[in-house]
Amino acid sequence: MPSSNWRHWNLAVHRDLGFLSIGLTLLYALSGIAVNHAADWNPNYRIERVAAQVQPLPPGVVAPAAIGQILNQLGETRSPDNVFQPDPENLWLYLDKRMIRVHLPSGKVEQDVATRRPFWYPLNFLHLNHPKNSWTWIADLYAGALALLALTGLLMLPQRSRQKRSLLLVAAGLLIPLLFLGIYY
Repeated sequence: MPSSNWRHWNLAVHRDLGFLSIGLTLLYALSGIAVNHAADWNPNYRIERVAAQVQPLPPGVVAPAAIGQILNQLGETRSPDNVFQPDPENLWLYLDKRMIRVHLPSGKVEQDVATRRPFWYPLNFLHLNHPKNSWTWIADLYAGALALLALTGLLMLPQRSRQKRSLLLVAAGLLIPLLFLGIYY
């Protein structure tokens, strides 16, 4: 009788932690896939390229006053966060999530305007633990809940005829990351 009571509590803990973890698991799963493919697309920001035209300037080192004139022609009242001139004909200006590229001889301007993706940005914000503080505790509790789910799941191994298969799958789940660590680390 005590054995079935123990199994009852193990099942109850596994079931309740499982239901409690569903939302966080979906959040981390979706965000994890997005973050894993950051080289293919920017999961946090949509980048829009906007063309404009300013008065052409002669090639060479651009004076701060000329930078002010360029920004004024673009309707920008703020000063750039950073200025970079990769060569005598091009000027790059960085302003609050925007990159403005100016081709001086032609006056052609390309602006990359970044806007947050309304679904993905908040998910990745939490996944990467940008809030810190109390979210760290929630993430740690979630990680602990996943560990308990794994352990209580192990304790629910099915009848003897399927235990060997279950343990082989558990071993494979441990060996896969170790194999990749051996290859890439």
